[in-house]
Amino acid sequence: MIGDNKPPSFKEAFLFWLKLGFISFGGPAGQIAIMHQFLVEKKKWISDSKFLHALNYCMLLPGPEAQQLATYTGWLLHGVRGGLVAGILFVLPSVFIMLGLSIVYVLFGDQPVVSSMLNGLKPAVIAIIIVALIRIGKKSLKNWMYYLIAILSFIAITFLNIPFPIIIICALIIGFAVRYKYSALLDKSNSEEMQASLEEGFYINSSSVIPHSGFDGMRILKQLFFGLLLWAFPFVLIGLFIYDTQFWLYMGMFFSKAALVTFGGAYAILPYVAQISVEKFHWLTELQMLDGLALGETTPGPLIMVLAFVGFMGGYNHYNFSVFYGTIGLLLTVWFTFLPSFLFVLIGAPVIERTQNNPRIKMLLSVVSAAVVGVILSLCIYLGKAVIFEGGSSFQNINWFNISWVVISFFAMIRFKVNIVLWIVISALVGLGYYLLFS
Repeated sequence: MIGDNKPPSFKEAFLFWLKLGFISFGGPAGQIAIMHQFLVEKKKWISDSKFLHALNYCMLLPGPEAQQLATYTGWLLHGVRGGLVAGILFVLPSVFIMLGLSIVYVLFGDQPVVSSMLNGLKPAVIAIIIVALIRIGKKSLKNWMYYLIAILSFIAITFLNIPFPIIIICALIIGFAVRYKYSALLDKSNSEEMQASLEEGFYINSSSVIPHSGFDGMRILKQLFFGLLLWAFPFVLIGLFIYDTQFWLYMGMFFSKAALVTFGGAYAILPYVAQISVEKFHWLTELQMLDGLALGETTPGPLIMVLAFVGFMGGYNHYNFSVFYGTIGLLLTVWFTFLPSFLFVLIGAPVIERTQNNPRIKMLLSVVSAAVVGVILSLCIYLGKAVIFEGGSSFQNINWFNISWVVISFFAMIRFKVNIVLWIVISALVGLGYYLLFS
């Protein structure tokens, strides 16, 4: 049963998703807040409990949860076409913005003005990661067991070089084992649980029966087959029109695997991406990786778009500084990164609509979140060393300006709640001013 509020037209929803793609700054928390304010509070298209039910499912999935939530709510409102439009428009503006920034970066990044602005961004990005680490840690580390999982995760990726997917699997195994023997250790307080609002007046509420929901084995098989064809399509085109198919096969497989293990957001997957793309494939350097993260912070849409920059640099450097092949690398990366997100939602949403919240699933999410904290700490140290030390790791190589700006940026965002995008702009201007004054 659909609620008693007026149903939104497809055009009205389309215009909102288009607008969201251009204004979705501030990371997943800000993006989810924008959707909640518009869909639940302003338009009353979806009730609060329905919105949270969709969000809980998306939080369990690998990939950008805000983009997946847009796809899910778009599907609730207008079926598959609504989900596709919402998910695509959430990503599309940032794709073209990141492509433009990547081209500017490789063509003019070594110019003093541009490089000085990037130098101002790098310490600010380190502070942003530290802030994210603290906020995620406060929510995820509920007791000593979660702290232990985070510490083990940090040791595994930092000192043992264990790949991120293996860390997630091990964390889940630990979670199952502890829950089986000592379930109280993984119990989470319900004090922070949001209460569902009244269901009256919403177009879709908790009692609504969504058409085509429920388990349908034939539908799922068809969607999986179609998804496999879409995944293979770029490889067919590359085989027909581009040489060196092995390079593109490596890239496609790498970003496909990364998309399947992106639990906990972009910060969680970046150490894994850096570990492979920088140290194994040599697609870019540590500092270029940090520059890509800075560019990703300046664009709307999901922060995972920083992977598109990695793909651009991979194609650009592999083909002797070719912007054309860099562009292909960026587009392929976007394709392989976001295709699984659409499949997870469009296949899983009809099933999850007929299920209730499962405490075991919540436990799995809490364990994965704790492991992610350790991984983000590793990322912070990994990139922080490149910013703080220049040309070595001794005391003489410390960049005191960068240290100072990390501290200032941290307090600006924590103490004075300065908007991240605004602080990115300020940091770029500070970097430029430092160059003009001391060069």
